[in-house]
Amino acid sequence: MKRIAIYCGSATPADIRYMQLARNIGRTLAERGIGVVYGGGRLGLMGAVAGGALDAGGEVIGIIPEALATAEVANGDCSELRVVAGMHERKRAFTDMSDGFITLPGGVGTMDELWEAMSWAQLGYHSSPVGLLNAFGFYDYLLAFVEQMTQAGFVREQHRAILLADADIAALLTRMEAYVPHTPILAMEASDL
Repeated sequence: MKRIAIYCGSATPADIRYMQLARNIGRTLAERGIGVVYGGGRLGLMGAVAGGALDAGGEVIGIIPEALATAEVANGDCSELRVVAGMHERKRAFTDMSDGFITLPGGVGTMDELWEAMSWAQLGYHSSPVGLLNAFGFYDYLLAFVEQMTQAGFVREQHRAILLADADIAALLTRMEAYVPHTPILAMEASDL
């Protein structure tokens, strides 16, 4: 994996562990020679991921919608900062420029990005691994919900394996590197759906 898209919050939580985690993720990726593709912001976990990677000499590509760039939240320290028209173009660029996705703790926007990466993988619009860093048990309930969707039959068993979750970044990266793409919906027979 040459580049990984990082999805995370632009907020700065009161619990400093989240900011420390984000800086560590950026540094870890840079030390492994993996470039960071992220939302292009300088605030919150986004800024911490970028800062950690840049401090370790890594490549950081920010992709930010024009409205956010003009609101002065863009990170001018990125190796490359791309300003796009809107959120759809941003998420498309994440997919086009990355070899995988990792979701860190975040809010509504982070969930939107995670679900789209999973949905696009399920359909076959990309075949990259989708990782979820379940640091501090932040995503325990989300993982339980994914299991509930699977048990109820709304997520096919073969597509449940799209989401790779781990609490440890090194273990998650190892799983992502070993990821074998599933059969996407677009390649399945109607009788299998």
